[in-house]
Amino acid sequence: MSTPERLGEILRNKGCLPAEWEASVAEVPRELFLPDLIETPRGVLSRAQDPEGWMTAAYGDIPVTTQVNDGAETTADAYRLPTSSSSMPSLMLEMLNQLNVQDGHRVLELGAGTGLNAAWLARRLGGDRVTSVEVDAELAERAAKNTQAAGQHPRIVCGDGANGWPADAPYDRVIATYTVPAISGAWVRQAPGGRIIAPWGNSFFSHSFAVLDVDGDQAHGAFTGYPAFMHDRANRPARGYLQDFLHHHDQASESLTGVSPLDIAHDSDALFYVSLTLPDAWHVEVPAVDGSDEVTWWLLADDRSSWAAADHVPGQQEYVIAQYGPRRLWDEVEDAWHRWNTIGRPKRDRARITVTASGQEVHWAAPASSPIPSS
Repeated sequence: MSTPERLGEILRNKGCLPAEWEASVAEVPRELFLPDLIETPRGVLSRAQDPEGWMTAAYGDIPVTTQVNDGAETTADAYRLPTSSSSMPSLMLEMLNQLNVQDGHRVLELGAGTGLNAAWLARRLGGDRVTSVEVDAELAERAAKNTQAAGQHPRIVCGDGANGWPADAPYDRVIATYTVPAISGAWVRQAPGGRIIAPWGNSFFSHSFAVLDVDGDQAHGAFTGYPAFMHDRANRPARGYLQDFLHHHDQASESLTGVSPLDIAHDSDALFYVSLTLPDAWHVEVPAVDGSDEVTWWLLADDRSSWAAADHVPGQQEYVIAQYGPRRLWDEVEDAWHRWNTIGRPKRDRARITVTASGQEVHWAAPASSPIPSS
């Protein structure tokens, strides 16, 4: 049978259950935070139709999508954008471990979601020391009911997480459970001397945790991990089917490049660097279906005005590039890739982030290079 004890066993076997969080995992049943219909890596599961499969998912170390398209009615052929979830428990614990919560701390969470993370924090610290802000009123109400059903009582409120929650400030720790393109100045002001962790990134690359310590009116930090979280709804990049972004095929221009598109697409350090100058486009890799091992790497502008296709053929030294629109997306990516090579191909863990009253800046630890604005 799948139980909280089973989830604890899975996490201990993976070496990702710190002793200080064992009671939260054991005493806060994840099933109380999930709707009867969930989406998992195995597909959609119904608690009524497949109770065993549903419970296995509830107490597995897997992410569970609990809302798509902001809860709107969705037709069968419509694009399904996940908009709320119960994150993979091991990833939640990775964030909490980086947050370095200590007994007696006051914590501000941005993005209540199902309420499970807030309940874990409340079990550890006490409900009066945890405030969780959720932008979706329906999700906020549901999260409050979920936490109460689990016997935990954090304060869950509806509001824009970018503003923090000044009524309960100051906080010792701030944790966001959705990807942000910039660290909010409100979080810095509301956590004097504290620590902030948030999934950080943009449309092009969003697989980083930014971990910052607050010093006076500034915060300084670095990047770590490889998370995948949903984006801040106020800054959510456009997504959809590939065909929704492609147009004017007959007007595309073609060229050749000696840069393999997969050398960029498969290097997270390169993608991180490129994303700092190309935050408003995204990419998707589409393999051929004929067994040729050929791949097309598509680059798509968020505003749908421009696109590029880079074709990778195994064994070739030159690659065909097709581009359309007012921007030459491949040229922008290749230029950024060359700059990254010129400064020594720095790894992401050399990047540093500073947040001040004027915004945020990403720069590189020694050997130093010029700061790259990223706000």
